[in-house]
Amino acid sequence: MKHLFITFSLALICSVTFGQNKIPSVKLKDLEGSTVDTSTMLNEDGPTIICFWATWCSPCKRELNNYAELYEEWQEETGVKIIAVSIDDQRSASRVAPYINSVEWEFDVLLDVNSQFKRAMNVINVPHTFLVDKDGNVVWQHNNYADGDEDELYEQLEKLK
Repeated sequence: MKHLFITFSLALICSVTFGQNKIPSVKLKDLEGSTVDTSTMLNEDGPTIICFWATWCSPCKRELNNYAELYEEWQEETGVKIIAVSIDDQRSASRVAPYINSVEWEFDVLLDVNSQFKRAMNVINVPHTFLVDKDGNVVWQHNNYADGDEDELYEQLEKLK
């Protein structure tokens, strides 16, 4: 069983590393209550950054606040689109919109209250960030956050120009 888990984990890492992992189709809600299909939310003209986060996660908020400061510049230089996917559950989802309004993020925010997209993307903990090319392939991912990680993400964005 242990060997099976290791084999599966390596296969998953290799498939993500080499861009063979596509974004699955899951129905989420935006802050206005409209349904969004995750397979069609991507940026057709450039890369998409998908950030899984939660209102109770300080590193998540620090990461996304830092991305928000760089977002306009990144859009101009790379055409990137950022989508923040909240994994707050039914009990804490009511805190998402007030938080977003207080920080004024310019990127899309979606709610994954049942963790369907989180499970489909094999997200274990947050923050977890994915970089997706315009064809829908996951080309890079990063788990956790430390100040300066946005520089590594920007380097990956530059590779997709």
